[in-house]
Amino acid sequence: MSQAAYDNDNVFAKILRGEMPAVKLYEDEATLSFMDIMPRGDGHLLVIPKAPSRNLLDIDPKDLAKVMETVQKLGRAAMKAFEADGLTISQFNEAAGGQVIFHTHFHVVPRFDGVALNPPSQEMADPQVLKEQAERIKAALDEG
Repeated sequence: MSQAAYDNDNVFAKILRGEMPAVKLYEDEATLSFMDIMPRGDGHLLVIPKAPSRNLLDIDPKDLAKVMETVQKLGRAAMKAFEADGLTISQFNEAAGGQVIFHTHFHVVPRFDGVALNPPSQEMADPQVLKEQAERIKAALDEG
């Protein structure tokens, strides 16, 4: 079965072009990180490549390497910011694999002993809460 083509009008492409808002955390020449608007836990963030790719099946390996560097950097900052016990990193490919937005992205979720992930939601988080959580993560990034 062949994979569908990249859709330049997906929500993450629109965020990259500045056509949709996002609570941004970190940006470099190859990646962008921002808060998930339907978080499964406090500090849930996303990391995406700037280069167009649908998912892990078609991303250029060099872009994937850059994304993983950012995942690690933001994962460390989120753990520090929330004094988390661990991290869940997830990435989905195609609808059958659970992918909903067809632009490569990684979920980074701080985890706490004995605390389950929130179930997937269709409700958006309070933007002010996301901004406050983003500030905590950015402060942890700045501290190194």
